[in-house]
Amino acid sequence: MDRTTALLIVDMQQEMANVTASGRQRANPQAEDRIAELAAAFRAAGLPVVHVMHDDPRPESKFRRDLPSGQPMACAAPAEGEAVFWKTGSSGFTGTGLEQHLRQDGITRLVIAGGVAAFCVNSTARSAANLGFGIQVVEDALIAFDMPARKGGMLDAEQVLEVTLSALHAGFGPVLPASEVLAQLPAAAPA
Repeated sequence: MDRTTALLIVDMQQEMANVTASGRQRANPQAEDRIAELAAAFRAAGLPVVHVMHDDPRPESKFRRDLPSGQPMACAAPAEGEAVFWKTGSSGFTGTGLEQHLRQDGITRLVIAGGVAAFCVNSTARSAANLGFGIQVVEDALIAFDMPARKGGMLDAEQVLEVTLSALHAGFGPVLPASEVLAQLPAAAPA
């Protein structure tokens, strides 16, 4: 990997921790650790880290930048100088300026991590691929929750994650563990 590759962290906001703490079923309990490892490794290698966060326009939403629940989780807090884009919809590319920023910086490939896998990560990854960016989705650096099935009952969090990742891998880009991404990174940049 070189400076044409960026780590894109999607919606790692405090509300993810709040939902997890509420006891909702979730896949990848170590996702925060993997995201922190990826961010640290990209920074050490001198590669860009870009953040997309959700600023829901609905007043009842907890994903709003004016609330504590809308602030970044510690594992994904932007470092000084890292680009942060606030979105109001599902895809990190809709109405944010993210595409323009990436193209201006010569970024052609994205390593994607964050939450929630079936929603904003999925939308952002698909949009990126459709815009011509190469993508890799980090399977163990994603938060996935259970969700209501359309015909009743609940879909297990692991099942939701597997279906989401299978669709992304089949049609948009490789899905791989953080260990494989980390192995692709160059040595730390000289100080």
